[in-house]
Amino acid sequence: MISRLDNYDWLVGRSAAIFCIVSTEKWIEADKRHGWHPFTRQAEWCAADHQPLVLVAGEGVWLEDSQGNRYIDGNSSIWTNVHGHAHPVLNAALAEQAQKVCHTSYLGFANPRASELAERLAGYFTSLQRVFFSDDGSTAMECALKMEVQYRQLVGQGEKCEIIAFDSCYHGDTMGAASLGGVDAFASRFRSFGMPVRHVSSVEQLVELDSSQLENVAALVIEPMVQGVNQIHVWPEGMLVKLREWCDAHDVHLIFDEVMTGFGRTGKMFACQHEAVEPDFLCLAKGLTGGYLPLAATLTNEKIYSAFIGSADRAFYYGHSYTANQLGCAVALANLDLFESENTLAQLAGKIQLLSELLGELAEEFVEIYDIRQCGFVAGVELRQLDGKKFPLDDRLGEHWCVKAREFGLLTRPVLDTIVVMPPLSITEDELRQLVAAMAKTMKAYFNH
Repeated sequence: MISRLDNYDWLVGRSAAIFCIVSTEKWIEADKRHGWHPFTRQAEWCAADHQPLVLVAGEGVWLEDSQGNRYIDGNSSIWTNVHGHAHPVLNAALAEQAQKVCHTSYLGFANPRASELAERLAGYFTSLQRVFFSDDGSTAMECALKMEVQYRQLVGQGEKCEIIAFDSCYHGDTMGAASLGGVDAFASRFRSFGMPVRHVSSVEQLVELDSSQLENVAALVIEPMVQGVNQIHVWPEGMLVKLREWCDAHDVHLIFDEVMTGFGRTGKMFACQHEAVEPDFLCLAKGLTGGYLPLAATLTNEKIYSAFIGSADRAFYYGHSYTANQLGCAVALANLDLFESENTLAQLAGKIQLLSELLGELAEEFVEIYDIRQCGFVAGVELRQLDGKKFPLDDRLGEHWCVKAREFGLLTRPVLDTIVVMPPLSITEDELRQLVAAMAKTMKAYFNH
């Protein structure tokens, strides 16, 4: 049995360090005996010679493991953290709300924080004035899909139930969201159990679809500006405007999956703002609470919302026990406040440029860097063999590279052999240089330079 800790003062001092080492062994033993990690080969994870990293503390862009080692959080703890770990404003918002109430049902009741957050989110847009809360990115997408299907039924268009998505897309892991996916590793087992979907590679291929192929199409879904799981694939400029025009011309609703791109990642609060395009559904999660708690939102317009008004059979029968959780909404409001009080987006522009310059210098130094793809504060560094060919999949080079990077104080995860660089927006310019310097050290050590 792992003993419960009343505080984390044990992280300081020699006796505490000894206790921490002993506790680490217990934590790992319990993890391997009872845990089940996502996207993980459990046989390797549970192998006797595998020592998982146990993360116990964080401050700013830094994370600390159970043995006192510090690392830059190079992918914002799976693309979620915005203003840094243990931010005093966010901590205070949680503590203040916890003194009142942590959670109350949103089924049949309202709560102040959810009301305020819905109003704040709607304030960023002209048409998206209705907010449905859920728990994470997958469920935000699931809500949009179910709303779309039910809307079409309610307006007498029940046959319109197909979705158009893009090659190599990723929209989550719940059944409907997974069925949209264009990456076989995540979607192939579940595609036949979810939404009927057609994949296209580009706007050009989209416009080539004839009317017979569009009769039953209800909506089109895209990760605007950049696909994350597709090795940070950046879309061409002007694409969102073209999609909005095409959807309007063909009675197709437009769904933007901004689970990753929302809350400053692209340099604006939302990626769709770069082209002044508003979708019919907007899915948000990850950075909504600054990376603190699971909370998601699906925004839509009054036209779609109004179709659900009326008799009981028109209601949207979907919800989660923790929908509009008061703690989550409180920290989300504080997160949005910080964007204003810390002038986050204005300060981000210089850091985006610096990141581009630093990664460019890195590419000049190491021939194994095949390509760098960047969209705002989202970057992918693709590694290949010297002849430009991809490394064999069985090499799992990206995974091993990221494990090596821990030796130099950097934590991140790859997408295949593309190293993801997506630190918290709060990272300083000096810390950015430290991050890329750690990448350079890893390159030298891994490739024996």
